[in-house]
Amino acid sequence: MKTFYKLSVIVILIFIGCELQPADKEPGPITSNPIDLSAASEKVVSASNDFGIDIFRLLLNDEPADKNIFISPVSISLALAMTYNGANNATEDSMAYALRMQDLTPEEINTAYKELIAGLTTADENVIMDIANSIWYRQGFSVEQDFLDINSEYYKSEVQGLDFSQPEAVDIINNWVSANTNNKIPTIIEQISPLHVMFLINAIYFKAIWTLQFDPEATRDDFFRVAAGDFKDISMMNYQDTINYFENEDFQAVELDYSAGNFSMVVMLPKGNKTPEEIWRKATPESWDSWMGSFVKREVELYLPKFTFRYEKKLNDILTAMGMGIAFTGAADFSGINPVADLRIDYVKHKSFVEVNEEGTEAAAVTIVAIIETSINPNAPPTFRADHPFVFAIREKSTNSIVFLGKVAEPVIEE
Repeated sequence: MKTFYKLSVIVILIFIGCELQPADKEPGPITSNPIDLSAASEKVVSASNDFGIDIFRLLLNDEPADKNIFISPVSISLALAMTYNGANNATEDSMAYALRMQDLTPEEINTAYKELIAGLTTADENVIMDIANSIWYRQGFSVEQDFLDINSEYYKSEVQGLDFSQPEAVDIINNWVSANTNNKIPTIIEQISPLHVMFLINAIYFKAIWTLQFDPEATRDDFFRVAAGDFKDISMMNYQDTINYFENEDFQAVELDYSAGNFSMVVMLPKGNKTPEEIWRKATPESWDSWMGSFVKREVELYLPKFTFRYEKKLNDILTAMGMGIAFTGAADFSGINPVADLRIDYVKHKSFVEVNEEGTEAAAVTIVAIIETSINPNAPPTFRADHPFVFAIREKSTNSIVFLGKVAEPVIEE
């Protein structure tokens, strides 16, 4: 059975009871339109899900037990795949390994993502699924045309040279991010270093209504047991209806469809005293396939809390643990971007938003890969911007006598 043709947003929740109501069914016929991928693209999508399973496991272990987590593996892998097109030698190999695509060619990876972007964004006319990519480079910095052409052709990347030294450059990039996430993620960068030469950004926005909607009047005040054992007040949605259901010794699971059923949310609920971290330790591409193939239609009393939260994570350490540490060091080879500049990844940052309510789900994610030049052309003029606190001295040169020393914390002008 073909799997992974749907984007599943995985949320780990705890089950608490309240009064049941039947689901509100959408009127009229709803037709599913599966995405038809080539055999080669299926391998890439499977590898991308392998990447998502692994990075989510590392995040579960890295974050405190009481912290919400929400990521888009597709967003992260798309931003890294664009960057990968500029990597060579050991850096190329390490990035392919981290992406779990070491057995695939760059052509297979790029072609598959082109197909996937087209499929995800057109699968259901009643679901908003927008994917946007962009590349911003410092004006005057030479970029290999092949690198830009590949990312424009396969990822539909918008490419723009920008004067990074101007204060408005930060706003221009953030405005692009905000516009492509329906204002759910208003910023991705706070400042641009004089050493930054390029930003590669992916933005995803998703909004869909449940196939079976919850009745808002049936939502009740309830409580939720957090990791520390305390109970928190929440708003609990509920209905009783026939939905996809599966359970094993570790967890219960339901699959809640959106619209025509191309997209769904899979909710995995640990049994007993098990934790989300424990059940995810058993997640592999094979087990995930098995779990997704084990759902059966069954009448279920469903209780699901409403929630809205944001998440932000710098992924350097996580991606290093996944095998691409060289890309963050001076040994990195991004000669596919510029053959003479000494480039490396400064940081990979991911930001996300999710809201789940009676009507459906709204979600957004942004991933940025910041490229830095570690050694500047010695013939290029240096940049000195005294735009933060500094120390200064007044001296007599022939005696080297320091006459005055000072610190400017704020350059005020007093009369």
